[in-house]
Amino acid sequence: MIETSIGGFHAVSALLKRSGPGPREILVADSRNDKRVRALRQAAARAGVPIRVVPRAELDRLSPGLHHQGVLAIIEADAQPAGETALGVLEVPPTPDQMLLALDCVQDPHNLAGCLGTAEAVGVSAVIIPKDRSVGLTPVARAVSVGASERVPVVTVTHFSRSLQQLQSLGYWIVGLAGEESESLYDLKLTGPLVLVVGAEGSGLRRLTKERCDHLARIPMQGKIESLNVSVAAAVCMYEAYRQRLANQSSQSGRSRPRA
Repeated sequence: MIETSIGGFHAVSALLKRSGPGPREILVADSRNDKRVRALRQAAARAGVPIRVVPRAELDRLSPGLHHQGVLAIIEADAQPAGETALGVLEVPPTPDQMLLALDCVQDPHNLAGCLGTAEAVGVSAVIIPKDRSVGLTPVARAVSVGASERVPVVTVTHFSRSLQQLQSLGYWIVGLAGEESESLYDLKLTGPLVLVVGAEGSGLRRLTKERCDHLARIPMQGKIESLNVSVAAAVCMYEAYRQRLANQSSQSGRSRPRA
């Protein structure tokens, strides 16, 4: 059995709350016996997960380079959050305002984590990533996402562009972000079933990915900066779609919008 570790209080706590497979055990540094650890012990007891106290050096050895905060959850490497391996999102027609985020070969686990956090905040149903040339849910990504990686389904697909085509056939509108385009993101209607597609650090969207998009748009920018960080760009797109959906809901309900 291949195992991996997830560190940090937020990520480990989220693991204990999820409906899917939980940790095999939780390791806590012998130097910690504070309020957060006591709360974690109670949550682990309710979930039936054993806790073992070990020297902090043991945590450092098991998770090199990870800011684990003195706590690690040991899980099976293929124990994914609920919905991560089930590709139901690619098979079932969307709800009227369903939104997905597709990340085309994002490499940095911090960027993936940032995207997951925003995705949870705006109600994205799932994040789609390609199997190859893309960072997965590494221990760093899980820790930095402060629990979002355990709550937002991440769907890993073998053929990224083909999956976008499949989503189109189900009724999704595919909008890709491309800095060289002339049309502004803010000129697009982003309500209804939607897939927002953001490219990799530096290279952006691949050619086949662009060809699968119904529309390509850019984020308007001033100054000399050429592009935004991937997770920032994704956040701008997701929040613009979220803003439009809130405005649409408000107009449909007949409520007046508050003044600024």
